[in-house]
Amino acid sequence: FSRQFYGGEPIPIYFPVELEAGSSDPRTDPHRICYETEIAVEESELPIKLPELEDFSPGDNPEGCLARATDWRYFQKDGKWFARETNTMPQWAGSCWYYLRFIDPKNDKEGWSKEAAEAWLPVDLYVGGAEHAVLHLLYARFWHKALFDAGLVPTPEPFQRLVHQGMILGTDGEKMSKSRGNVVNPDEIVNEFGADAMRMYEMFMGPLEAVKPWQTAQISGVVRFRDKVSNVASRADAKAKMREDTLRLMHQTIKRVTLQVDQLSFNTAISAMMVLTNHLGGLTDVPREPIEALVKLVSPFAPHLGEELWQQLGHTSTIAYAPWPAYDEALTVSQTVTVGIQVNGKTRGEVSLSPDSSEDEARALAAQVESVAKFVEGKEVKKFIYRPGKIINFVVGN
Repeated sequence: FSRQFYGGEPIPIYFPVELEAGSSDPRTDPHRICYETEIAVEESELPIKLPELEDFSPGDNPEGCLARATDWRYFQKDGKWFARETNTMPQWAGSCWYYLRFIDPKNDKEGWSKEAAEAWLPVDLYVGGAEHAVLHLLYARFWHKALFDAGLVPTPEPFQRLVHQGMILGTDGEKMSKSRGNVVNPDEIVNEFGADAMRMYEMFMGPLEAVKPWQTAQISGVVRFRDKVSNVASRADAKAKMREDTLRLMHQTIKRVTLQVDQLSFNTAISAMMVLTNHLGGLTDVPREPIEALVKLVSPFAPHLGEELWQQLGHTSTIAYAPWPAYDEALTVSQTVTVGIQVNGKTRGEVSLSPDSSEDEARALAAQVESVAKFVEGKEVKKFIYRPGKIINFVVGN
């Protein structure tokens, strides 16, 4: 758990120093550090702060660079000399409980208050790679369980939900590494396509948990989507009337994106916004209401685009403070559904009809479909099966 580098947390331990005959100052004179006698730093003296160093390279001393900071390492107490531990913790000591400090960051009396812990814990969502299972996640759970046993946190587990995001591979389908020469530099992607395009492509590549190969050529798809959103937003007309199909698609899209964001299904959320964007782009007159909804939905995925379009729509405050769009459940239900038509169990066509169509209505409409009629006409229909919104099946004799 100890490291010989500068960037970790100082270990709050020190040791007595024995001066050799004729020595008075261990910073310059011969001495022995009594490592067999560890002394814990008093709580009132915490935290131990790292010294300012101009050179924090490891050097040749296996004790690490802090051994060179003699004015920090050696100190007197009650007339006796002591030496601080020069090893540091590997930054896990801080990262293992950072979520606890986040819930009460301005508390100068304690790490976190009981009230804050009861209000915020456990953490709703932990997103990390599978490698975290034996690193940060493992240690954070160790620390949290010890704190729970000590009565310092109210929950036995620190995290309520765990999601492992999949690894993004190189274009050759292998894990990115300098030795393979397949590392993608994000700075180059941002410089060429913009930060929003890169963000959206990473989310659009596939399910969050899946392992996916990087394909720079495919970024053009989200670039086109970004530009379409910008173009259609510039056509927003407050006087344009909302068509019924536009109204329903707007509410359906808001619902889909809202639910899919909660499910971390970012790729399907972007797909839903693409459908709405294409629909709006095909209108002669584009109403303002669905444009504002679209800009709000796009904003978490492409924040620069969202902020710019929000200002273009005449808003003076940031879109970050705008309320998330709401949807009307009644308007998310499609007026028609497409149902497959089978004849003797084989699919012969499909028909669009109302979800609440009666069996007689469904049968009449299905029989009129040309690709179905030729298998039904002139034959005895022994049985007709209708499952609203799911399937229509004619069982006919020879």
